[in-house]
Amino acid sequence: MRVISGQMKGKKLKSVAGMSTRPTSDKVKEAIYQILGPYFDGGVVLDLYAGSGAMGIEALSRGMDKGIFNDKTGQAIRTIKENLRETGLMEQSEVYRNDAQKALNHLAERNLQFHLIILDPPYQKQAIPENLSSICELDLLHAHGVILCEHDRKVELPEKIDGIVKVRNLAYGDTVISLYEWSELHA
Repeated sequence: MRVISGQMKGKKLKSVAGMSTRPTSDKVKEAIYQILGPYFDGGVVLDLYAGSGAMGIEALSRGMDKGIFNDKTGQAIRTIKENLRETGLMEQSEVYRNDAQKALNHLAERNLQFHLIILDPPYQKQAIPENLSSICELDLLHAHGVILCEHDRKVELPEKIDGIVKVRNLAYGDTVISLYEWSELHA
Protein backbone atom coordinates (compact mmCIF):
# COMPACT_ATOMS: atom_id res chain seq x y z
CA MET A 1 0.00 0.00 0.00
CA ARG A 2 1.34 3.41 -0.96
CA VAL A 3 0.43 7.05 -1.56
CA ILE A 4 -0.61 7.22 -5.22
CA SER A 5 -0.07 10.89 -6.08
CA GLY A 6 0.73 14.36 -4.85
CA GLN A 7 3.31 15.65 -2.43
CA MET A 8 3.85 12.25 -0.74
CA LYS A 9 3.66 10.17 -3.94
CA GLY A 10 5.27 6.75 -3.59
CA LYS A 11 5.52 6.75 0.22
CA LYS A 12 4.79 3.29 1.57
CA LEU A 13 1.98 2.98 4.11
CA LYS A 14 1.48 0.26 6.69
CA SER A 15 -1.82 -1.56 6.91
CA VAL A 16 -3.53 -2.50 10.14
CA ALA A 17 -2.46 -5.98 11.24
CA GLY A 18 -5.14 -8.68 11.34
CA MET A 19 -8.36 -9.18 9.47
CA SER A 20 -10.49 -6.44 11.09
CA THR A 21 -9.76 -3.82 8.40
CA ARG A 22 -9.98 -4.03 4.64
CA PRO A 23 -7.63 -1.55 2.94
CA THR A 24 -8.80 0.17 -0.21
CA SER A 25 -6.77 -1.15 -3.13
CA ASP A 26 -4.46 1.25 -4.93
CA LYS A 27 -6.52 0.72 -8.11
CA VAL A 28 -9.77 1.75 -6.40
CA LYS A 29 -8.05 4.63 -4.57
CA GLU A 30 -6.69 5.98 -7.88
CA ALA A 31 -10.14 5.70 -9.50
CA ILE A 32 -11.76 7.51 -6.56
CA TYR A 33 -9.37 10.44 -6.70
CA GLN A 34 -9.69 10.73 -10.47
CA ILE A 35 -13.46 11.11 -9.96
CA LEU A 36 -13.11 13.63 -7.13
CA GLY A 37 -10.57 15.61 -9.10
CA PRO A 38 -6.98 14.52 -8.89
CA TYR A 39 -5.88 17.45 -6.69
CA PHE A 40 -7.44 19.76 -4.11
CA ASP A 41 -6.98 23.46 -3.49
CA GLY A 42 -7.10 23.28 0.31
CA GLY A 43 -9.95 22.09 2.50
CA VAL A 44 -10.47 19.69 5.36
CA VAL A 45 -10.92 15.91 5.06
CA LEU A 46 -12.58 13.61 7.61
CA ASP A 47 -11.68 9.93 7.41
CA LEU A 48 -14.32 8.58 9.82
CA TYR A 49 -13.43 4.87 9.72
CA ALA A 50 -9.78 5.53 8.99
CA GLY A 51 -8.21 2.07 9.44
CA SER A 52 -4.64 2.77 8.28
CA GLY A 53 -5.49 6.36 7.33
CA ALA A 54 -4.55 5.72 3.70
CA MET A 55 -7.58 7.44 2.16
CA GLY A 56 -7.23 10.61 4.24
CA ILE A 57 -3.45 10.65 3.74
CA GLU A 58 -4.03 10.47 -0.01
CA ALA A 59 -6.32 13.55 0.24
CA LEU A 60 -3.65 15.44 2.22
CA SER A 61 -0.97 14.45 -0.29
CA ARG A 62 -3.20 15.80 -3.06
CA GLY A 63 -3.68 19.22 -1.46
CA MET A 64 -6.12 19.15 1.45
CA ASP A 65 -4.94 21.48 4.25
CA LYS A 66 -6.03 19.41 7.22
CA GLY A 67 -7.07 15.84 7.97
CA ILE A 68 -9.07 14.42 10.83
CA PHE A 69 -8.75 10.67 11.28
CA ASN A 70 -11.02 8.57 13.48
CA ASP A 71 -11.15 4.88 14.27
CA LYS A 72 -12.34 2.94 17.27
CA THR A 73 -9.51 0.41 17.57
CA GLY A 74 -6.19 1.05 19.25
CA GLN A 75 -4.33 -0.93 16.58
CA ALA A 76 -5.74 1.33 13.85
CA ILE A 77 -4.87 4.49 15.80
CA ARG A 78 -1.26 3.34 16.20
CA THR A 79 -1.07 2.55 12.46
CA ILE A 80 -2.58 5.92 11.46
CA LYS A 81 -0.08 7.80 13.63
CA GLU A 82 2.80 5.76 12.26
CA ASN A 83 1.70 6.45 8.66
CA LEU A 84 1.26 10.17 9.38
CA ARG A 85 4.75 10.35 10.89
CA GLU A 86 6.21 8.41 7.95
CA THR A 87 4.62 10.82 5.44
CA GLY A 88 5.40 13.96 7.47
CA LEU A 89 1.70 14.85 7.69
CA MET A 90 1.26 14.64 11.49
CA GLU A 91 1.27 18.44 12.02
CA GLN A 92 -1.71 18.98 9.73
CA SER A 93 -3.66 16.05 11.20
CA GLU A 94 -5.73 15.15 14.23
CA VAL A 95 -6.29 11.53 15.25
CA TYR A 96 -9.16 10.35 17.48
CA ARG A 97 -10.16 7.01 18.92
CA ASN A 98 -13.92 6.94 19.09
CA ASP A 99 -16.95 5.25 17.61
CA ALA A 100 -18.29 7.02 14.54
CA GLN A 101 -21.34 8.70 16.10
CA LYS A 102 -19.41 10.05 19.09
CA ALA A 103 -16.75 11.38 16.71
CA LEU A 104 -19.38 13.15 14.59
CA ASN A 105 -20.97 14.70 17.69
CA HIS A 106 -17.57 15.89 18.94
CA LEU A 107 -16.70 17.46 15.58
CA ALA A 108 -20.08 19.23 15.44
CA GLU A 109 -19.41 20.73 18.89
CA ARG A 110 -16.29 22.29 17.35
CA ASN A 111 -18.37 23.76 14.47
CA LEU A 112 -16.23 22.02 11.87
CA GLN A 113 -17.26 21.49 8.26
CA PHE A 114 -15.54 19.18 5.82
CA HIS A 115 -14.85 19.41 2.10
CA LEU A 116 -14.43 15.63 1.89
CA ILE A 117 -15.88 13.04 4.26
CA ILE A 118 -14.81 9.44 3.77
CA LEU A 119 -17.09 6.67 5.06
CA ASP A 120 -15.51 3.25 4.67
CA PRO A 121 -16.79 1.17 7.59
CA PRO A 122 -16.12 -2.55 7.95
CA TYR A 123 -18.45 -4.26 5.49
CA GLN A 124 -20.07 -6.38 8.19
CA LYS A 125 -20.87 -3.29 10.31
CA GLN A 126 -22.36 -0.91 7.77
CA ALA A 127 -24.03 2.14 9.32
CA ILE A 128 -23.63 4.43 6.33
CA PRO A 129 -27.28 5.66 6.13
CA GLU A 130 -27.19 6.57 9.84
CA ASN A 131 -23.81 8.29 9.36
CA LEU A 132 -25.17 10.26 6.39
CA SER A 133 -28.18 11.42 8.41
CA SER A 134 -25.97 12.51 11.30
CA ILE A 135 -23.60 14.39 8.99
CA CYS A 136 -26.56 16.32 7.58
CA GLU A 137 -28.25 16.96 10.93
CA LEU A 138 -24.98 18.14 12.47
CA ASP A 139 -24.16 20.30 9.41
CA LEU A 140 -20.69 18.78 9.01
CA LEU A 141 -20.54 18.88 5.20
CA HIS A 142 -19.26 22.08 3.60
CA ALA A 143 -21.66 23.65 1.06
CA HIS A 144 -19.46 22.37 -1.79
CA GLY A 145 -18.30 19.23 -0.02
CA VAL A 146 -18.51 15.58 -1.02
CA ILE A 147 -19.18 12.45 1.01
CA LEU A 148 -17.45 9.36 -0.34
CA CYS A 149 -18.94 6.03 0.76
CA GLU A 150 -17.12 2.78 0.08
CA HIS A 151 -19.32 -0.27 0.55
CA ASP A 152 -20.02 -3.81 -0.49
CA ARG A 153 -21.87 -4.39 -3.76
CA LYS A 154 -24.69 -6.06 -1.77
CA VAL A 155 -25.40 -2.81 0.14
CA GLU A 156 -27.87 -0.49 -1.57
CA LEU A 157 -27.65 3.10 -0.35
CA PRO A 158 -30.55 5.56 -0.75
CA GLU A 159 -30.58 8.05 -3.63
CA LYS A 160 -31.47 10.90 -1.25
CA ILE A 161 -31.17 11.33 2.49
CA ASP A 162 -31.73 14.44 4.62
CA GLY A 163 -30.73 17.09 2.06
CA ILE A 164 -27.99 15.19 0.25
CA VAL A 165 -28.23 13.28 -3.01
CA LYS A 166 -26.22 10.48 -4.54
CA VAL A 167 -24.42 11.94 -7.55
CA ARG A 168 -22.32 8.92 -8.59
CA ASN A 169 -22.33 5.19 -8.01
CA LEU A 170 -19.42 3.18 -9.39
CA ALA A 171 -18.60 -0.52 -8.98
CA TYR A 172 -15.11 -2.03 -8.82
CA GLY A 173 -15.53 -5.77 -8.34
CA ASP A 174 -17.24 -6.29 -4.96
CA THR A 175 -16.57 -2.67 -3.95
CA VAL A 176 -18.97 0.17 -4.74
CA ILE A 177 -18.20 3.87 -4.41
CA SER A 178 -21.17 6.17 -3.80
CA LEU A 179 -20.69 9.94 -3.79
CA TYR A 180 -23.10 12.34 -2.09
CA GLU A 181 -23.40 16.12 -2.24
CA TRP A 182 -25.91 18.64 -0.92
CA SER A 183 -28.96 18.82 -3.16
CA GLU A 184 -29.48 22.03 -5.12
CA LEU A 185 -32.39 22.85 -2.82
CA HIS A 186 -30.03 23.00 0.15
CA ALA A 187 -27.49 25.34 -1.44
